[in-house]
Amino acid sequence: MLRSGYTLATIEAELTTRHFAEQLDETQRKQLIKAGATTELLDAIQSGKFAIPKDELEKSRRKMEQQEHDRELMADQAKKNDAVYEKQLLRQRSRTLTQGTDTIADSASGNLVRFQNGNVVSFDESDLSQKKIYGLYFSAHWCAPCRKFTPQLVDYYKQVERDHPEFEIIFISNDKSAEAMATYMRESNMPWPAIDYDKLANLPSLQKYAGKGIPDLVIVDPSGKILADSFVAGKYVGPAKVLDDLSAILTRASSTQLAANRQ
Repeated sequence: MLRSGYTLATIEAELTTRHFAEQLDETQRKQLIKAGATTELLDAIQSGKFAIPKDELEKSRRKMEQQEHDRELMADQAKKNDAVYEKQLLRQRSRTLTQGTDTIADSASGNLVRFQNGNVVSFDESDLSQKKIYGLYFSAHWCAPCRKFTPQLVDYYKQVERDHPEFEIIFISNDKSAEAMATYMRESNMPWPAIDYDKLANLPSLQKYAGKGIPDLVIVDPSGKILADSFVAGKYVGPAKVLDDLSAILTRASSTQLAANRQ
């Protein structure tokens, strides 16, 4: 019975109702011991005398039932854990895909500063991933046309900032030093973030949008697709033209969002 898969408890219960004796040779004893038989069980088989008190049998039965119940609970919990784990994986994959498509935020993250209270300080990037339209502004303090255009850009930004929280400008400096960049940000009262001067050389993913001259304003979506540019087919059309294009882009974005809210 042991070799057939019966439990020791089942065999002992069977022996309380059946009395038989069997001569066991050494080989048989070793095989039964290997199968899980106790010395008492072997002696009982040979003597034909084996009895277990009824209360012991009942205790054994309850124990077996509890063990089976515990196994069922463990199996059920394992299934629930697997389901939770799968959901976690799906959420993680979703976050990874979302983050992966926002190449502008990924490139800028951890590299942004802003001018505040007379100092260049770290920029709070908590809302950066919510942006849908970026203006990459390549400019410098030494550039006279830049200093002329920047106040116009500041005024435009302040006009649209409240109604278009999905829009952000990122200043990418062409200045000769961090001090010159800070001076430019202070004198122009730039309200938008800028790439930290010391990290400019390490961001080719953003520098690739720069044209052959400044001021250069490039409008892109989160994936980096160019929506408007100061250079068109290699010809410089200027940042003022980009502002006109940007107004149309923001208007379309507002209409699309309004239509989505109505659905």
